[in-house]
Amino acid sequence: MNNIVIIGLQWGDEGKGKVVDYLSENADVVVRFQGGNNAGHTIVIDDEVYKLNLLPSAVLRAGKISIIGNGVALDPYALISEIESLKIKRMNIDPHNLMISESCPLVLSVHKEKEKLFENLNKNYKIGTTNKGIGPCYEDKVGRRAIRLCDLEDADELNKRLDTLLNYHNTIRKGLSCRVIKKEKILREIKEIAEKILPYRKPVWKILGNLVKEGKKIIFEGAQGTFLDIDHGTYPFVTSSNTIVSQAMTGSGLSSNAYVIGVVKAYTTRVGNGPFPTEQKNEIGNSLFTIGKELGTVSNRKRRCGWLDAVLVRQAVQLSGVSGIVLTKLDVLDSLDKIKICTGYQYSGKMYDYLSASHSIQEELEPIYEEFPGWKKSTRGEKLAEKLPINLVKYIRRVEELVGIPIHLISTGPKREDIIKLKDFEFSEGVFVSY
Repeated sequence: MNNIVIIGLQWGDEGKGKVVDYLSENADVVVRFQGGNNAGHTIVIDDEVYKLNLLPSAVLRAGKISIIGNGVALDPYALISEIESLKIKRMNIDPHNLMISESCPLVLSVHKEKEKLFENLNKNYKIGTTNKGIGPCYEDKVGRRAIRLCDLEDADELNKRLDTLLNYHNTIRKGLSCRVIKKEKILREIKEIAEKILPYRKPVWKILGNLVKEGKKIIFEGAQGTFLDIDHGTYPFVTSSNTIVSQAMTGSGLSSNAYVIGVVKAYTTRVGNGPFPTEQKNEIGNSLFTIGKELGTVSNRKRRCGWLDAVLVRQAVQLSGVSGIVLTKLDVLDSLDKIKICTGYQYSGKMYDYLSASHSIQEELEPIYEEFPGWKKSTRGEKLAEKLPINLVKYIRRVEELVGIPIHLISTGPKREDIIKLKDFEFSEGVFVSY
């Protein structure tokens, strides 16, 4: 098994980017397989902060191949801006180390306008989107009217597809008494970016197949988290793509078994509206927000904070067949006297050991907690397992028991090197080994 999938087991913001960056040292390729620039990964290297939205985390390591798969909603303007900002920091990015699937649907200005329009219409029931146009782009993909990267090379095909796209969007805009969008405007936008983005266009599915035959080690990097999944998340307060492990194959074109690593924050956060059973609207929540610096990488919105929800994590583990966990931001809990973990829910006199799909039930769930004594000792930047406080070790072991799989790594700070191996695992002789 040379393939590893990294996914978030909560509502995103678990620290996946840092984990991918850490593991990519021993990998050859990193593939982004879903989402768009509505997601963000923050990585700290030698006190330099890098914020990635579309680019796979491997771009920060020399000699690695980064791939954007067909499952990504690609904003070409945002991507080129991201590439240029990294080049200023002397990062080498070119078509030899960055490849983009020719099947990627493109996010255009018409998508961003539609998203803002419908969020404003839903005044009292907003989803809380980032207004990046990701949802409307995926709508057009499923509706078979999207503009894909490969369409930019053929002027006749592009004209036909734009007619189909604008017939749909302008019909809606007329119904809402909004000005129609002229094809010439979109054509100008596309022409401005086409020559910059087309050199990266590749048949990604074919390239990945060849890389597998060569025995290359591949990491699949997910965006957002399990409970933002369009099918399995807290619908309708979810993202517009599938965020669980099966999407790694669909969103890249590679059919293969993989070792699945789930990333879990030591407490729980989510951005935007939607159910959150363990949310702490009190001093504890404020403390987690302040110490954890919980602002969205993309939206800069305040993240809601609460206790670790082991029910959610256990459910996410089953949905994606997760084999091992990376537990992040443990140092944020260092100063707390008491720490809680949610082990179940109660609703209308009934016990739940899973998150129901019913939105009305989700909103009314009462968490059942186990309480643990805090360790009251700084672990920030700690790199040795034997120096961890005993109460922290007990907390980690209990999390393992509750979710049913081992914790391989823990993160004790924002820097690349702030990682402790608890159960060793590595790429070895072309096989991913856990022992």
